[in-house]
Amino acid sequence: MFAGLVPAVLFTFVFGTWAARSRRVAKVIVPVIDILQSVPVLTFLSITVTGFIALFPGSALGLELASVFAVFTALVWNMTMAFYQSLITQSTELDEAARLMRLTRWQRFWKVDVPSGMIAQVWNGMISFGAAWFALSASETISVNGRDNGLPGVGSYVAQALDNGEGTRVALAVVVMVVMVVSVNFFFWRPVTAWAERFRTEDCELAEQPRSRFLALLRRSTVPSLLGRMARPAGERLDRAMRVLGTSPGRLHHDPVRRKRADTVFHVLYGVAVAAVLWQACTYILDNVPVGEIGHAAWLALVTYGRVMILVVFSTLVWVPVGAWIGMNPRVNRIAQPIVQVLASFPSNFLFPLAVVVLGASGISLNWGAIALMALGAQWYVLFNVIAGASSIPGDLREASDDLGLRGWLRWRKFILPAVFPSYTTGALAASGGAWNASIPGELVSYGTTTLTAVGIGTYITQATDSGDFARNFLGAVLMSVYVVVINRLLWRRLYRFAQQRCAL
Repeated sequence: MFAGLVPAVLFTFVFGTWAARSRRVAKVIVPVIDILQSVPVLTFLSITVTGFIALFPGSALGLELASVFAVFTALVWNMTMAFYQSLITQSTELDEAARLMRLTRWQRFWKVDVPSGMIAQVWNGMISFGAAWFALSASETISVNGRDNGLPGVGSYVAQALDNGEGTRVALAVVVMVVMVVSVNFFFWRPVTAWAERFRTEDCELAEQPRSRFLALLRRSTVPSLLGRMARPAGERLDRAMRVLGTSPGRLHHDPVRRKRADTVFHVLYGVAVAAVLWQACTYILDNVPVGEIGHAAWLALVTYGRVMILVVFSTLVWVPVGAWIGMNPRVNRIAQPIVQVLASFPSNFLFPLAVVVLGASGISLNWGAIALMALGAQWYVLFNVIAGASSIPGDLREASDDLGLRGWLRWRKFILPAVFPSYTTGALAASGGAWNASIPGELVSYGTTTLTAVGIGTYITQATDSGDFARNFLGAVLMSVYVVVINRLLWRRLYRFAQQRCAL
């Protein structure tokens, strides 16, 4: 996981900064990342595994790199967009201060840009880290062209136990996974989130500040100061070396005529490149898959989309009031938030054997049961984000609502729901993406000799992956991506903009 986190952070700093500082680069990078972060990671997992195996034939290094790449892709898009947004919305006071102090580009990056985007970066990284557990466990067990590509890890351990129908080993893996997720949360994410609060610049104080016992222990020790003294000489030498990058640029004067001509050339070249990629993709699919099957696959994607929307509606009705109540009560929040973080991070496919047993005993079709399987992991994003939104409501706003006498449904309608709506849209978007991801293992599940299959694009992709049918796998990935991107553009992005414009605190 951390082998994927490090390159994700480096990618975020490089490309997030590049897009924020260059208008034309932003026109290329931002739409591409916006699409890639909407595409479920597991959709292209079999394709990337095939590519890395081809790069390192006869070696496990290709599979290891494919697993790290899966974690990287689960983390990087969300983190990069969060950092880019923090840079383009940076206050003018910080920008002017950096110019007046004649900071070099390197100094500005570390003293202004990174601190101003630290809180958003940490929270988005923590949420993406939870989704990456699912991608990691899946990448350790993927089957391509009828061949099982297993890596040492808890994911492959569970897959082997499922094939053999060994419930005890599956239960043991679940316990180990819970301990692992809780440990990472306690020793890494909780300290980092609590430490990042030092960069908060808002005047209003949070009702409940994030706290970490491990961070408090570190602050009382001499380890941080010792590490700081050891790293300071290298940092100073690196700072001097990076002066070649120059100082923060001043406001440039652009010739509007030359700028318009350059923009026209850029847009033409950009359009030609995009059209060429789309043409090649469409040609490849039409050469290898009958047209009638493409329509059938599109219908399968529509069926899966119906399951995703049922899940999101259910999660909204159940978890928004529960999450708001938890977030508004500091004592309950202190206990519940770590639990929800663990639930959101836990790979839900570990629990699929139990679902197979329950569905088989009850006679419920997987066509309906798949909704519950997808919800096992995805619904927690709604609850987690609503809790975070409710707990971040400033105390003076709560006092104002009390002074105004807001009670009952009026308090929910005028104060609580608008306050948590921005966080809800973020959580619902993440839940939707998580549900599309979970549809791939959730629509075709097996335990021992029992295999259950649901109608949907997840089953189509899984069967194409198992048989090594790259063209149909690619078709399924493209159709799922198109559905996700279109829905995000038409629904979730509009809700997100509305939330930021009308409901942001």
